[in-house]
Amino acid sequence: MNTGINATMSAREWAALVFLSVLWGSSFLFVELAITGFPTLTIVAIRLTGAAIILWGIAIALGHPPPCNWSIWKVFFIMGLLNNAIPFTLIVWGQTHITSGLASLLIATAPLFSVLVAGVFLADERATPLKLIGSLTGFAGVAVMFGGPTDSTTDIFAMLAVLGAALCYAFAGAYGRRFRTLGIRPIVAAAGQITASAFILIPAVVVIDTPIDFGAASFSAWAAVTSLAVMSTALAYVLYFRLLETAGATNILLVTLLVPVSAIFLGVLFLNETLAPAQIAGMVLIGLGLSAIDGRIWKRLRALIN
Repeated sequence: MNTGINATMSAREWAALVFLSVLWGSSFLFVELAITGFPTLTIVAIRLTGAAIILWGIAIALGHPPPCNWSIWKVFFIMGLLNNAIPFTLIVWGQTHITSGLASLLIATAPLFSVLVAGVFLADERATPLKLIGSLTGFAGVAVMFGGPTDSTTDIFAMLAVLGAALCYAFAGAYGRRFRTLGIRPIVAAAGQITASAFILIPAVVVIDTPIDFGAASFSAWAAVTSLAVMSTALAYVLYFRLLETAGATNILLVTLLVPVSAIFLGVLFLNETLAPAQIAGMVLIGLGLSAIDGRIWKRLRALIN
């Protein structure tokens, strides 16, 4: 039976994967610019609200209205909390103290956490020896980065916050499997969880961030927060689910290897950021760990040796 999923990605799918990595990698650049004009929760709320409006517009245009079942919205709220509201907030706050490049490297640990979370909570996704080795290698890279130069204890907490976001993504991946049994279309799932996240964040903004002087924010800050909503969230979700349908979950995992590269390149190009030697060493170890979790490179090497 033809499932429509390609074991080997075509040139077009590779191009889409690279473009997706740029969309997600640029989010760290946009956050770095947005924090110059807006408080943390406000940035996240604007990002989620704008993306929700765009995604529902696309979903409705395709003939997929919002569901009216409360049990589905309950899943949206839990998924939105794990996949958007909490991690987006932790990343934005973390980037008020660490560079966009370092934040992207720490977020790249999400698949490492996913191996552990899936191994505990999902009976059909027990960790293989290669995945365990990959996770240990990746976490060794994190340890190396924590051993590098930091300006203050706050930097350590900022790094821990971004790692907390990566852990949230791992739990979201495990919890999100229930969407398969609910029969929800991917575009509706994306719009629903982001809408739920916005509903969670907006009251927090009113209580914590107000009053907000929107007029004081620079054009670059407004452009950055708008780009977060349109490009790094709405467009990225559409491209992600489209690629997931054709390339499959295993192939799309490769984006985790590409996002830090995109984020670091953009940070160097536009923000004059640099990475310390310890952070570069950590990046190499995390990359090796992710390649082991994906497995294909190592299987091919073993085949060549044999």
